[in-house]
This record gives sequence, C-alpha cells and structure tokens, in this order.
Amino acid sequence: MKAVPLAYIARNLWVRRVTTLLTAGGMALVVYVFATVLMMSEGIRSTLVATGQADNVMVLRQGAGAEINSAIERGQAAILSTLPGIATDALGRPLLSAEPVVLINLPKRSNGKPSNVTVRGTSETGLQLRPGVRIVEGRMFRPGTSEIVVGRSTADGFAGVDVGASLRFAGRDWLIVGRHDSGRSGFDSEIWGDAEQMAQAFRRTVFSIVVFRLADASLYDSVKERIDADPRLKLEAKPEIRFYAEQSEALATFINILGLSLAVIFSIGAVVGAMITMFAAVAQRTGEIGTLRALGFRRGAVLAAFLVESLLLSAIGGVLGLAAASAMQAVDVSTTNFQTFAELAFRFVLTPTIAGQALAFALAMGVVGGFIPAWRAARLQIVDCLRAA
Repeated sequence: MKAVPLAYIARNLWVRRVTTLLTAGGMALVVYVFATVLMMSEGIRSTLVATGQADNVMVLRQGAGAEINSAIERGQAAILSTLPGIATDALGRPLLSAEPVVLINLPKRSNGKPSNVTVRGTSETGLQLRPGVRIVEGRMFRPGTSEIVVGRSTADGFAGVDVGASLRFAGRDWLIVGRHDSGRSGFDSEIWGDAEQMAQAFRRTVFSIVVFRLADASLYDSVKERIDADPRLKLEAKPEIRFYAEQSEALATFINILGLSLAVIFSIGAVVGAMITMFAAVAQRTGEIGTLRALGFRRGAVLAAFLVESLLLSAIGGVLGLAAASAMQAVDVSTTNFQTFAELAFRFVLTPTIAGQALAFALAMGVVGGFIPAWRAARLQIVDCLRAA
C-alpha cells in the first residue's frame, strides 16, 4: 500500500500553524501537569533515599512507622552496641549513634505561618555515619553545649535560623553556630544538636532511633536475626536506605493519585480540542482527500496520514510541555511528610523514564483525538470529495 509522504503531512500542520499551536498548547499544558507530578514524586523519593547510607542500619521500636513514634531504652541501645558485625572507628569504638528525634514549630520565611521542623540529637559518631553532611557556614556544634547547626533547606525556608542567632525551644536558648548541607537529602530539612543535651531539654529518658554501620553489608541478615531473637530488645532493624524509601511512599503515592487524576481530567479537554482540530482539517481538505484517492492512495493510507498528522500535533505539544516541566528542576519546594509530619524540602527530578512516559502520554492523546477524524477521512467517497471541491 502506497503511503502518503511525510512532508505533505507536516506541511498541512504548517499551513494551519495558528490552529496547530493552539491545539498543541492545550496538549502541552496537560503534559506539563503530568510530567511535573511524576517529577515531584521522584524528587521526594530521591531526597529521602539519598538520606540513607548503603551500609547503615536503622533500629526502631517494633511497629514504629517513623522516628518520632519510636522509643529505644538506654539499656537496649547498650545491648545493640555489643552486637558482632558493627564497624568500629580508629579507636575501636563501635560506629553506633543513639539519637532522640523530636518536632518543633518555626515560622516560615514566606508567610510567617508555623510549620514542623525535625530536631535531631546526634554525636560525633553520628556525623561519621553521615559522610555526605558537611558544614558550609560556621562550624559544627560542640558536644555537651546548647549549640545547634541547621540544614540548608531549614535555613532557607524558616525565619530566625541564621548563623549567630538564637532559637528558643524545649525551655532553653540554643545558639546556631553553623549551617550544614547534605546534598539535597532529608537531613537538609533538620536541626542538629548534641544528643544528650537534646534528651535533657526535652525530658526524654529514651532514644528515638539507633543507627549503626556494618563492618560488611553482607552481615545484615545475621545482625537482624540476632536483634529479632533477643527478647530484651523487641526492636526492628532495617537498612537505612530502605527505611527512608518507605518514608516517601505515602506522600509520593498521594501526589501521584491526585496529580494524575487532574492530568487525566485535563487530557479529556485536550483530546476534544485535538479531535475538533482534526475534524476541521478533514472538512477543509475534502478536495485533497478525493485527489489522493484518485491518485491511487487507498483508504488505509488516508487514515494513516491523518493519524500521523494528529501524532505530530501531539508530539509538538509533548515536547513543549516537557520543556516547560524541565524548567521546574531549578525550583526548590517543601511540603509536609505524612510519615513524620515535618517539613521536607525537595526538588523536581526529571529522569529519562519520566520524559518517556510524558511523551507516550502525549502520543496517546494524539491517537485518541485523531483516530475518529482520520477514520472519517478514510471513509469519504472519491466522487463526493471531488464534487465538494
């Protein structure tokens, strides 16, 4: 079967360039919404997954879904520090950190409204367990003092947390001596201070979590079995990466469902617009269709030509929408994590998979919107087309 030349199909879009751009713009808006939703979900996942280390293990109370819901007694933390398989530092001390994690309210810079911020009590060992965290302004807090350091996203998003300022919470004043950056991980949205000082200030007799590094990642199963088998512990151990990945699931799923539902609703309007455009093209080119048929192009070739035209139209919209969505990668946003109820800063992340899904979505709209007009064009009789011309 002889096919209609692609140059002819593309020329028809150029001749109707105003209508083409308007229809493609509607599709571009839908693709933009679709892509940004996926980018937002991926940004949340990548931010939290990047928070964990491959050879670190998180230990929480059994059934605790988040750090703030967990409680580990000091005796239990001491037992964990004696487990075989835990890495040690140069002095032979186990690389293990028992940490209290609490929430405080701080006013946001943008609107002055209060929002939850995670406060983590940690130690020198805790810093060794997070090699991606570095001080970018000021210095690290001194152990045993009421000094704190704030994450990059916290410093940018909340008022009164500049280096040199004081914050009052838990009944005392805390001096901000530094600002840390963890490479866009979840730690950027936290405030850190000395673990013992935090526990005393918040009147905590237990820790929220214990995190330790394995001497070898392959030892995880044996260490977990020991923790599960010890009746004194009643704790749950997870690889740190898996723990933070699970923290992203609820929020990412909610954003996907809500955002994709909106994208589907918007796509109905875009499909109708494409269908109207293609029906108009068929009506305006009845004579051309009759000429093509008279020159030997069969119904299938005419159907394919109009369908390809609709696909080209949707591809233009897909590329425009994806280009607009890619610009969102320069934007930092924050939202409340459903698992921790704390503010989490993240950025939009565009991956090749998301780009492919967005373009496929655009082409699907083109097929749905263009098939019926294309079928209509293919069913026209040669005599009727030439008479109408």
